[in-house]
Amino acid sequence: MQYILALDQGTTSSRAILFDKKGDIAGIAQRELPQHFPQPGWVEQDPLDIWNTQRQVAEQVLQEAGAVPREITAIGIANQRETTVIWERSTGRPIYRAIVWQDRRTAEACEALRAAGYSESVRERTGLVIDPYLAATKIRWILENVPGARERAERGELAFGTIDSWLLWNLTGGKEHATDASNASRTLLCDLRTGQWDLEMLRLFDVPARLLPTIRDTSGSFGSVSCGSILDGLPILAMAGDQHAALYGQACFSPGMTKCTYGTGCFILMHTGSEPRPSHHHLLSTVAWQIDGKREYALEGSVFIGGAVVQWLRDQMEMIRHADEIEALAEQVPDSGGVYFVPAFAGLGAPHWDASARGLIIGMTRGTNRSHLARAALEAIAYQCSDVIETMRDETGLPIGELRVDGGAVENNLLMQSQADLMQVPVIRPEVTETTALGAAGLAGRAAGFWSRPEELAARWTVNRRFEPQCTAERAVARRNDWRRALERAKHWDACP
Repeated sequence: MQYILALDQGTTSSRAILFDKKGDIAGIAQRELPQHFPQPGWVEQDPLDIWNTQRQVAEQVLQEAGAVPREITAIGIANQRETTVIWERSTGRPIYRAIVWQDRRTAEACEALRAAGYSESVRERTGLVIDPYLAATKIRWILENVPGARERAERGELAFGTIDSWLLWNLTGGKEHATDASNASRTLLCDLRTGQWDLEMLRLFDVPARLLPTIRDTSGSFGSVSCGSILDGLPILAMAGDQHAALYGQACFSPGMTKCTYGTGCFILMHTGSEPRPSHHHLLSTVAWQIDGKREYALEGSVFIGGAVVQWLRDQMEMIRHADEIEALAEQVPDSGGVYFVPAFAGLGAPHWDASARGLIIGMTRGTNRSHLARAALEAIAYQCSDVIETMRDETGLPIGELRVDGGAVENNLLMQSQADLMQVPVIRPEVTETTALGAAGLAGRAAGFWSRPEELAARWTVNRRFEPQCTAERAVARRNDWRRALERAKHWDACP
């Protein structure tokens, strides 16, 4: 047998998945990953936890699948994006915890840059908005708050990376400090059209160039493993941000094809072709992937709180014991009973970008019960995604004939049906829902000649279930209008006197 090993490093877990030549899963290993919340709005992780859990599952999956290293053709990496690590080049030790993409500590700094009039120039050069979600202000915060960090960075003693670069450094024993074009495009420091670090953005965000990794093709050589592991010697032939990998794994290779990943957050990407599409409604224009020096682009909208709302009901509110119980609870009522839940725990992402928004539940009466709240929580995920998809259609003029979905929450049939109803387009759940890992494997396999053309991967993409809209378009519009009323009440809350 021959396999591709995909390393799927996510926000809440590190996973490793083996794919065979047919694109089928031959083995999965996973370990949970703790998060730390030292202050309200702050979200951190230990970079060593990230590395150690990822190494452990990479070795574990071979043992569980009965595979040996010589059967692995290549390794592909998909990673949680924007999460920021800075470490010492000499020792590999992080100088601070990883600041996670959900972290909002730099909200005031971002607001100051917007107030100073930089929003338009940043959008034109990077395709992004100025927001704490992205990496640049996280880098600056670490340099300003860790004693001596800025001076050491300017001397070239420190290295910055998003999680792809951090894993690559450790896998290669410190030999490779690189990133790919998709991850670089998420930093606020990369010129979207040239694919290179932008000196003007480095000056604006006060980031020393000597910190930065080399930008490479998404599918191509990133060196080989050399960390004292059973994987030593295996080539690393792809790195991609998790959502870009999922777009590839969903075989969205033509303009207009759209996918949504339902994880801790929800991430909608539309393939837009070989030229970036600037957004005037707060969506992000991003590199989908770069192969043989040629970039393809996507338009993206990010929902900060997706599956995390179910975790909140479980952990903070103790309404359920296990996340998968929510569907049965929500199905005990025919609708939400007029209850709307805006889970703006970390502000609002696209297309609103309101860091001061906060969570809100409205429409409750004496008859409201746990089932109504559970249903409102699931519908909130679908409403947020629908806002993004509608904006994409308006921005590009491209029709969305279907939405391809993946991520842990797609097993929730009630959520998928709600999404189809609100969008009024079919929602397609594939047979293999591990599309982030499949995309990383597909990109590595392409570089290795394992799958020589993307059409080979597309031919292996099969449908598990198709959710057709079951409510009228008029009813969908009415529901979304009520959702918007609730949304307006949640906005700007933290900015209120």
